Formats: sequence, C-alpha cells, structure tokens
Amino acid sequence: MNEVLTSLRRTPYQTFAALSVLFFTLLLSGLLFMSITFLHGLLNYVETRPRIIVYFQVRAEEDQIFKVRDTLESTGKTTSITYVSKEDAFKIYKEFAESDPLLLEMTSAEILPASLEIDAKKPEYLPEIAQLLKNQPGVDEVQFQKDIIDNLLRLTSNVRSVTLVFFSYLMFMSIIVLTTTLSFKIALKRDEIEILQLLGATKMYIRKPFIAESVMLGIFATGLANIVLIGIFIVTNTVLKDYFAGVTQLTMSLLGMQLQVWPFHLPFAFLTLSVTTLFSLIITLASSFMATNRYLK
Repeated sequence: MNEVLTSLRRTPYQTFAALSVLFFTLLLSGLLFMSITFLHGLLNYVETRPRIIVYFQVRAEEDQIFKVRDTLESTGKTTSITYVSKEDAFKIYKEFAESDPLLLEMTSAEILPASLEIDAKKPEYLPEIAQLLKNQPGVDEVQFQKDIIDNLLRLTSNVRSVTLVFFSYLMFMSIIVLTTTLSFKIALKRDEIEILQLLGATKMYIRKPFIAESVMLGIFATGLANIVLIGIFIVTNTVLKDYFAGVTQLTMSLLGMQLQVWPFHLPFAFLTLSVTTLFSLIITLASSFMATNRYLK
C-alpha cells in the first residue's frame, strides 16, 4: 500500500490526469444510469396510460357487458378493466355540464351508454384487444388512439437502442482515454521494466504494481464520484417531488426484478453506487492490462 501511494506521489501530474479522467467517467456513468433508469421507468409508466374505451349499445344488458369483460380478462393481456355504468356515466356528464342547466335537462342516464375502460399490460396488446372488442355482441364503438400508441412504441424502441449504444461508447472511450494516460505513466518506468524482464520476471509480476496503482486510483475516483452522486440524489429527490406529485411510483424491469426508480430510495441509490464501483473495476483492470501489454511483448 505504501509503495503504491509513493509511486502515485512521484508522478503527480500523471496521477492527477488519470484520477480526473476516471472520476468524471464514473460520475457520468452514475448520472447516466440514474437518468436512463428513471427515463425507462417513466416510459413504462406512460406505456400503461394508453387505454381502450369500449361503448356499448344503449339497450345492452349488464350481463352481456360482464361477459365481454370476462372474455377480455381471460386473454391475460389486461391489467385492469373498469366498468362504467349508465348512472356513473351520467354523474360524469353532470360534472362537465353543470354550467349548462339546459343540457342537463335534456339528458338522462337512460340515453347514455355503459362502457368499459381497459388498460393493457403492454401497448402492443392494444390493437389486438381493440379488434377483439369490435367482434363482441352489443359493442357500439371502440375508442383507441392508434397513432399515439404507434408513436409511443417507436419512441420507447429508439430510446432503448440509443441507451445501449451510448453506454457502449462511454465504456469504450473511458478505457481508451485511461489507457493512454496510464501509458505515459508506464513509459517513465520503461528501463525498470526491461531490467525486470532480463532478470526473468513474469508478466504478471511486472503488471502487479501498475494494476495496484490503477485499482487505487479507481478507489479514490469511485469514492469521490459516489459522494457527489449522493448529493445529487438528495437534491434531485427534493426538486422533482413537486413535478411528479401525481405519480406514486415509477418502476422498471432489471435482470428479471422490478426496480423502483421513483421516488428515489436507498436500494436504488445503493445500486447506482454499485454500478459506478463495477465500472471502476472494469475500466481500471482493462486499462492497466492494455497499457502494460505494449511493454511486455
């Protein structure tokens, strides 16, 4: 440990450059993970908002409507189906038309249609459900905003593709930049490496000090980045609370598990800090091996 710290102090400029690159890379990685998981949680939330509303003929009986509801539930593609009776529809109508007494006098519950409000598990299921409803007895009209759903599906697909590309690019560039920085540092010890090779030292023996220095830099950079990220968590949670007051929870699927990304809580913060730590380990090990390979041929 003392030898590693001494070696880092002997080359302060290279150490500072490598530490800075690693710190900003890890900070950006943590922020990117927070942003992307939050965005995916928001997209998942938005994806569940589109719904189908099916209006039944005025003469349709409740039993007939409930049979249609049971048919939909049996498909396993719906999350909720809300029955709106004629009386419920009239109550809703009265709230909208309370400023116009004439309209209220001309309307009664008997002339309003009952309906079902259907939420699907995935937006992809909505066209199938809409087509199924059109063939059901007693159905008068099926309201389904197909254009909005198609645009939403394209948006979510593009966001996920860009996310994968951006993460890969960030990892690649981080390794390249850090490898270049470490190469300058290792070049200063070229003569020492050549002497060790002449004495029969193995490649792993020569690599060990540089790997140890990289890991130590990673520890320092990870600690600094995580401290900043914790502060960002606290500030962001306070700032966004007003903007998402009506949203009780945002979740996304990660490795087969449901991860809550809003409101921010301890497990999500811990996962974000774990991601920066994992990135640090991958980047430092990959960079140190690539940088030393040049002098160990």
